[in-house]
Amino acid sequence: MTESTSKARERAESAFGKTQSQFMARSRIVSEDDAIVQARDEKTMRLRELRKAKEASDLAAAAEAPKPTKGGRKP
Repeated sequence: MTESTSKARERAESAFGKTQSQFMARSRIVSEDDAIVQARDEKTMRLRELRKAKEASDLAAAAEAPKPTKGGRKP
């Protein structure tokens, strides 16, 4: 009886170990995915801020530029 209990316990521990290692692998993958998503979001935010700053700079430069005359001649 002890032998069958011990074999059953070994099988149960083996199954538990497999399940736990699968869980740990999934957790690691999810953590890596979360890190990738966070890095992408940070990069997107940084690029958005740079684009807005450039648009503001371009708009300010356009407002300061002299307006062309109709004939293309300088007065």
